Amino acid sequence: MSDSDSTGAGAGGGTEADTGAGAGEGAGVLPQQAREIADGYAVGGAALDLGALLWDGTCLPGAQIRIPLGMLNRHGLVAGATGTGKTKTLQLMAEQLSANGVPVLLSDIKGDVSGITAPGPPGDKVAERAGQVGQQWEARGFPCEFYALGGIGPGIPLRATVTSFGPVLLSKVLQLNQTQEQSLGLIFHYADAKGLDLVDLKDLRAVVAFLVSDTGKSELKGIGGLSTATAGVILRSLTAFEQQGAGDFFGEPEIDTAEFLRSAPDGRGLVSVLELAAVQDKPQLFSTFLMWLLADLFHDLPEVGDLDRPKLVFFFDEAHLLFNGASKAFLDSITQTVRLIRSKGVGVFLVTQTPRDVPGDVLAQLGNRVQHALRAFTPDDAKALRATVKTFPNSPYDLEELLTQLGTGEAVITVLSEKGAPTPVAATRLRAPQSLMGPFPAAELDAMVKGSSLYGRYAHAVDRESAYEKLTAEHEAEQRAAAEAAAVDTAVKGRKAGTQQKAAKDEESLVEQVVGSGMFRSLARSVGTQLGREISRSLFGTARRGR
Repeated sequence: MSDSDSTGAGAGGGTEADTGAGAGEGAGVLPQQAREIADGYAVGGAALDLGALLWDGTCLPGAQIRIPLGMLNRHGLVAGATGTGKTKTLQLMAEQLSANGVPVLLSDIKGDVSGITAPGPPGDKVAERAGQVGQQWEARGFPCEFYALGGIGPGIPLRATVTSFGPVLLSKVLQLNQTQEQSLGLIFHYADAKGLDLVDLKDLRAVVAFLVSDTGKSELKGIGGLSTATAGVILRSLTAFEQQGAGDFFGEPEIDTAEFLRSAPDGRGLVSVLELAAVQDKPQLFSTFLMWLLADLFHDLPEVGDLDRPKLVFFFDEAHLLFNGASKAFLDSITQTVRLIRSKGVGVFLVTQTPRDVPGDVLAQLGNRVQHALRAFTPDDAKALRATVKTFPNSPYDLEELLTQLGTGEAVITVLSEKGAPTPVAATRLRAPQSLMGPFPAAELDAMVKGSSLYGRYAHAVDRESAYEKLTAEHEAEQRAAAEAAAVDTAVKGRKAGTQQKAAKDEESLVEQVVGSGMFRSLARSVGTQLGREISRSLFGTARRGR
């Protein structure tokens, strides 16, 4: 982490303060405006220590910038240009949450957050940063579980069934238009009602193919039907999606999101690190999958109201990918999820480059802000900078100048106080993480993953009987019945003896045989009993059977 000084000066001026170990420990007298800012971050209860106040280019360790632990379910935003220290800020916050007994779910896009499980090496730069911000630095590692989407990359395989993923999120991944999304919703509705479990992508393909076949095309006629053209688009999208290797992400055993709420035996919160470096070329998939995890937590967790500390804090990296190309209905669902999951004890931090990446209705739900430096190299950059400044409360700083001059590991911060009011804007030099600031060695990471108690539960995919197997078996039964019918018909025509009445009876028996043995009666018998068991779907259409 770089130790560059901020050169942003307070608009109100003020004399420089002597540096010291911390408030009440021999620190010099703070300038009036700096003290007013510092007073806004005084916390009576448990809190995350982010760093020390910067004023007139000087770091003041007697003015600590903190976030009350009870306010973390009011959500937040960590933003800044590439290379400004956002990842280390996530690591710093995750460490302290774990130390306070709060589980964390953290996405690792570049593969460099895995070091949180190991103690960081001491060094001159770390010691210098700790001295500047009044930090008692000690090398520490934190309890972690590592996950990987579909087992691609190092980690316990993370899968979801197509049924639970739902039509809205799947439409986002497949980049379907509104009409195609509505048609996909009908397909899910039919599969839910008929008890056809959509476990993996071949199950969904089988149901789509059945609903446009001569036998199945009438099934949706009463509720709008499914056009052959739309079905073709969906099938082609599924095929292309699977050819990209995405088929591994859908299937069983499906992850139980309650795994993310666990604590280590020593009482520290477990840090669940989702390793995404191997799939970073599939941004639509991993960003939407992260949204599924959040929606599933919302679906399962009970209402708890305001707690003294959250049950889980969820860091959503590369958040702008979630909003790119999203429909209004999709954005509405995100807004509703973020707004309502607070009362279930979950805090959500979106991580992106500028607040402009986040829709206004969602941004309004983010009470805690950590804004790293922005660059203004182009007219678009300058416009983004001005828009960012407008999202902050009034400040004694010249924020438009300050945000371009912050060094790596420095940020402009405003959070919610213990009373729920916004704190004064504070330029801050952030603390150094205590864990390893880099990737954990691959061989040791692999050994840790395979040694996890969860590995045996989720490591190997299971392909049980589901929609594909049911529909395939019934199609084969129909073909056998048709073959038997053809054989009987040939035999009837070849007979030289027998009366016309007997032949008619044989043909009548043949029709009964075809209808009785084919998909008609077989489908009704195998899935007709599932009527009335349609899955109840929540936001984004996510759901699970038997919950």
